[in-house]
Amino acid sequence: MIGEKLVTHNFGTGTRGFAAPEDCSVAVCLLPGTELAFENPVKYQTTLMFRTNTGHTVAIFRQINKGVLQINHDALEFPDGEIVLLTRLCEGQRATVLTLPTQPKTAGETEAQQRVAQVG
Repeated sequence: MIGEKLVTHNFGTGTRGFAAPEDCSVAVCLLPGTELAFENPVKYQTTLMFRTNTGHTVAIFRQINKGVLQINHDALEFPDGEIVLLTRLCEGQRATVLTLPTQPKTAGETEAQQRVAQVG
């Protein structure tokens, strides 16, 4: 829902994602194309476990590498095109849902919402 508050959370299962701030025990699912605004520039862990800052406070939720089984698919795409898996986000970052994806009216719009990026 637009205006919904979310927080990044480590669910203790080897994965991180979004939860409601008032109940971090339940994951919040987002539709691909949902736009989020963060209180501060988004921080995440690199592949070498260093923390880094994207420099961005807005991102679009995506699902990537959908054709590859047994890996995480949930990610954020930032305005510069950088894509970061949710499992790499640092815990405790607060975000607000800005917009929800619209229902596609053309094949091109459908493809854009279901975009499958290959991130290695």
